[in-house]
Amino acid sequence: MFRLALIIWAMAATVLAGVFVLTVLVVPSLAAQDAQLILPAALSGAALAVPFSYLIAKRLLNLTK
Repeated sequence: MFRLALIIWAMAATVLAGVFVLTVLVVPSLAAQDAQLILPAALSGAALAVPFSYLIAKRLLNLTK
Protein backbone atom coordinates (compact mmCIF):
# COMPACT_ATOMS: atom_id res chain seq x y z
CA MET A 1 0.00 0.00 0.00
CA PHE A 2 2.93 2.34 0.66
CA ARG A 3 4.03 2.29 -2.98
CA LEU A 4 0.55 3.10 -4.23
CA ALA A 5 0.14 5.87 -1.66
CA LEU A 6 3.52 7.30 -2.68
CA ILE A 7 2.55 7.38 -6.36
CA ILE A 8 -0.77 9.00 -5.54
CA TRP A 9 0.98 11.47 -3.22
CA ALA A 10 3.32 12.55 -6.02
CA MET A 11 0.35 13.49 -8.18
CA ALA A 12 -1.81 14.94 -5.41
CA ALA A 13 1.03 16.99 -3.92
CA THR A 14 1.80 18.53 -7.28
CA VAL A 15 -1.82 19.45 -7.87
CA LEU A 16 -2.49 20.83 -4.39
CA ALA A 17 0.78 22.76 -4.25
CA GLY A 18 -0.01 24.27 -7.64
CA VAL A 19 -3.51 25.24 -6.56
CA PHE A 20 -2.24 26.87 -3.38
CA VAL A 21 0.53 28.77 -5.19
CA LEU A 22 -1.92 29.95 -7.84
CA THR A 23 -4.25 31.12 -5.09
CA VAL A 24 -1.42 33.18 -3.61
CA LEU A 25 -0.62 34.70 -6.99
CA VAL A 26 -4.22 35.45 -8.00
CA VAL A 27 -5.62 36.94 -4.79
CA PRO A 28 -4.57 40.61 -4.78
CA SER A 29 -4.14 40.88 -1.03
CA LEU A 30 -1.83 37.84 -1.03
CA ALA A 31 0.03 38.78 -4.22
CA ALA A 32 1.61 41.74 -2.46
CA GLN A 33 3.50 39.27 -0.25
CA ASP A 34 4.02 36.55 -2.85
CA ALA A 35 7.75 36.15 -2.21
CA GLN A 36 7.03 35.20 1.39
CA LEU A 37 3.92 33.10 0.79
CA ILE A 38 4.77 30.91 -2.21
CA LEU A 39 7.00 28.45 -0.35
CA PRO A 40 4.61 27.95 2.61
CA ALA A 41 1.72 27.52 0.18
CA ALA A 42 3.58 24.84 -1.77
CA LEU A 43 4.70 23.04 1.38
CA SER A 44 1.21 23.08 2.87
CA GLY A 45 -0.18 21.64 -0.36
CA ALA A 46 2.36 18.82 -0.25
CA ALA A 47 1.63 18.18 3.42
CA LEU A 48 -2.12 18.17 2.86
CA ALA A 49 -1.70 15.58 0.12
CA VAL A 50 -0.34 12.98 2.58
CA PRO A 51 -3.67 12.02 4.23
CA PHE A 52 -5.50 12.30 0.91
CA SER A 53 -3.10 9.91 -0.77
CA TYR A 54 -3.37 7.45 2.10
CA LEU A 55 -7.18 7.47 1.97
CA ILE A 56 -7.28 7.15 -1.81
CA ALA A 57 -4.79 4.25 -1.76
CA LYS A 58 -6.79 2.52 0.96
CA ARG A 59 -10.02 2.86 -1.02
CA LEU A 60 -8.38 1.64 -4.23
CA LEU A 61 -7.00 -1.43 -2.49
CA ASN A 62 -10.41 -2.17 -0.96
CA LEU A 63 -12.03 -1.93 -4.39
CA THR A 64 -9.60 -4.39 -5.94
CA LYS A 65 -9.97 -7.06 -3.25
